[in-house]
Amino acid sequence: MAKEQENNGNGSSSLLVELPLREAAEGFELEKAICSHGLFMLAPNHWDPISRSFSRPLRLTSPPLTVTVRISQPPTSSSSTLYLRVYGASSLSPPHRHSLLNQVSRMLRLSESEENKVREFRSIVEALHGEEEATEYLRSFSGRVFRSPTLFEDMVKCILLCNCQFSRTLSMAKALCELQFEIQHQISSSKAAEDDFIPKTPAGKESKRKLRVSKVSMRLESKFTESKVDNSVSDLQLSQEPLDFVGMGSFPSPEELANLDESFLAKRCNLGYRASRILKLAQGVVQGNIQLTQLEEDCKETSFSSYDKLSQRLRQIDGFGPFTCANVLMCMGFYHVIPADSETIRHLKQVHSKSCTVQTVGRDVELIYAKYAPFQFLAYWAEMWHFYGQRFGKLSELPVSDYKLMTASNMKNKKIATRKRSKTSAEE
Repeated sequence: MAKEQENNGNGSSSLLVELPLREAAEGFELEKAICSHGLFMLAPNHWDPISRSFSRPLRLTSPPLTVTVRISQPPTSSSSTLYLRVYGASSLSPPHRHSLLNQVSRMLRLSESEENKVREFRSIVEALHGEEEATEYLRSFSGRVFRSPTLFEDMVKCILLCNCQFSRTLSMAKALCELQFEIQHQISSSKAAEDDFIPKTPAGKESKRKLRVSKVSMRLESKFTESKVDNSVSDLQLSQEPLDFVGMGSFPSPEELANLDESFLAKRCNLGYRASRILKLAQGVVQGNIQLTQLEEDCKETSFSSYDKLSQRLRQIDGFGPFTCANVLMCMGFYHVIPADSETIRHLKQVHSKSCTVQTVGRDVELIYAKYAPFQFLAYWAEMWHFYGQRFGKLSELPVSDYKLMTASNMKNKKIATRKRSKTSAEE
């Protein structure tokens, strides 16, 4: 339900909306639900380890409305409701409220079908391991893997995860959100924006803008590093609008990307060959050749046969190979296939003493995690995420500046990872 409207002292209003957790209420922890996959670190997402709240822009539909939303969970063990503080709107129409709740529920996987999967996975873990201390990380894993508010954003970000270090993925996602800000700002300032609009940011202005963003980010990250996490955050703090990164917009829509020039997009966001794939995806959505709504409808039945059919359809999209398809389908709720890449090979060698190659890694992960079927990915990811936490510290408490350190090379060498993390914090 919509609650009180507040004025934040700067002329903007906010509205508090409650989201009942219903069947997911038992044992639900917002922190674990969000900080469960590297996607939560990608712009425009922002997790605040001090207030343990999550904020980002969301595009509400019918009619279009962009708002900033901060999600928090009351600090009581019996809480069965999430608080959604909505900034940029004095009220929400029923369609806007429906769109808001749907997108938040999608990110946190708050649906009956997802809750059934969570419980079934936990039952399998309990049956296999009982109270074994060595597998405590499996029992503490929420069973929920964070995803984006829309399938399109998930698909683009899965493209960004391919063939590069995570630091570059972070940079590309941020650049796309900066680009969206530029597009929206220029369209808003022009009463009649042309359909073939292409933003042109002069190099000099772009450099200055990036410098300002860097300074703001460093101040915020320094706050994370120097402040101890405190659970007793006041209601007043949570009602205040989240700190805006200068020049940061929402994640771009298919319509905003479809008419951009490929070389401009590649250079502006440092996408390389990914620019062509993202453009073709956006154009396919706009032209109706890629029906995202239909894809989401078809994935409601997460059977092996529906997986194969959806995989075949995704493979027809330019640039969607086995790894990208498997990642997208994981985001859509299929957990029996593990997206395997060089990081998987590193993990199996380091944790399971299993030497494998690109050709054998698929078979190897099937053998190692088969006992968790049909949730092999959840077991694999709980294990992977656990070892990331061992190497870098609690991931929900990392300062933003340390996200870029989560690379395969730093996972191989604990001393290097620790030294780099300490150096980054000291520089702040």
